Amino acid sequence: MSRLAQPKTSPVIKRDGRMGGGAGGPDGELHNDIRRMNLDQTQSTNADLVATEICPVCKSSRYLNASLRFLVNPECYHKMCESCVDRIFSHGPAPCPIPKCGRTLRKHRFREQTFEDLRVEREVDIRKRVAAVFNKREEDFENLRDYNDHLNDVEDITFNLIEGIDVEETEKRFEAYKQANSREIEENAQMAAHEKQSFTQQQKVERHQAKQRREAARREEEEERREAEENRKDVLKRLASGADADTVAKEGQRVQLRKRMDRQAAAERQRQLQAAEDARNNGSSNFVIKGLKAKTKAEPEEPIDPFGGLRFVDSYYSLQDDYVWEGIQEAKKDVRQTAGGYDVMDYARRSLVAAFSGLGVFVADEVTQRDQVGQDAEAVGTARADIGVKDIGMVDAA
Repeated sequence: MSRLAQPKTSPVIKRDGRMGGGAGGPDGELHNDIRRMNLDQTQSTNADLVATEICPVCKSSRYLNASLRFLVNPECYHKMCESCVDRIFSHGPAPCPIPKCGRTLRKHRFREQTFEDLRVEREVDIRKRVAAVFNKREEDFENLRDYNDHLNDVEDITFNLIEGIDVEETEKRFEAYKQANSREIEENAQMAAHEKQSFTQQQKVERHQAKQRREAARREEEEERREAEENRKDVLKRLASGADADTVAKEGQRVQLRKRMDRQAAAERQRQLQAAEDARNNGSSNFVIKGLKAKTKAEPEEPIDPFGGLRFVDSYYSLQDDYVWEGIQEAKKDVRQTAGGYDVMDYARRSLVAAFSGLGVFVADEVTQRDQVGQDAEAVGTARADIGVKDIGMVDAA
């Protein structure tokens, strides 16, 4: 056999034992471990993917039914297909069919899954729920410390609900805050909705204005192109008629410059009108300055006084706790008088009032004043009678 017909053998590569590249060396074992870990991760990923494509209730697979839709309920976040939801919950609330769950679910609360990870889905829902109640803003606080404390409390409640730490106590705290601040929560929600609507409207107006500016720039560019073409034709026409070339060129440049300045002036006027309209729109909208605002605490209201400041004070005497008198002592011991709620000290108070009620009254002065008032009244009556007689007799009163 010739050397050309002999089969070629691959060269043998000799490995250096010092390099540790053999199958029994430490590098070989490390390589095998890494490859095994990659295979395990791939197998676990494939298993999880297959599990997410199968309904845990009826075992339907998306492999056999491409239009299969999975729904979740925010009550327990267990995923099941749409057919199982219709079959189990069409007649009303029913317990969750997933083993060891048993929570009562309703059909109208089932929805499609937004995030691939259900834990992220649950966390987002909890944060939305907490944010809808704790919707105070920075401008609702007097200082930055109070605002930061509020944010810290909100995050504590959110963390406890997400991680399942003291859920019952946290829910009580959440509901207590919701009931105590229901009016303020509603006002902040309405303000947020109004701001969102205003922002959407403002974005729409800005897009319309940008479109108008683009159209105006396009029209201006076409106008410049048309005027340049007309100017060129006019220059060629004048040159063809035998006019001076320098004069025709200068006049054409002058006309073109004047038209350009007119367009710039018109654009500037349009820009000023647009700026004035924007300022008017911004002024008419509910403009809110964000940030801490100074608040003064309301002074505590005084107790209601039905007598309008009138005070009943004993000026001439002070009522004692007890009086050593047989009438009062016997009345205190008599059950027939005290059984109906009668207080014997009321009798003592009434007696003292009657005793001291005439100390500030001077009868002589009152009689003198009364007589004087009577005499004055008689004198006035006599004078009026005299005037009446004179009037009847047609006599001058003077």
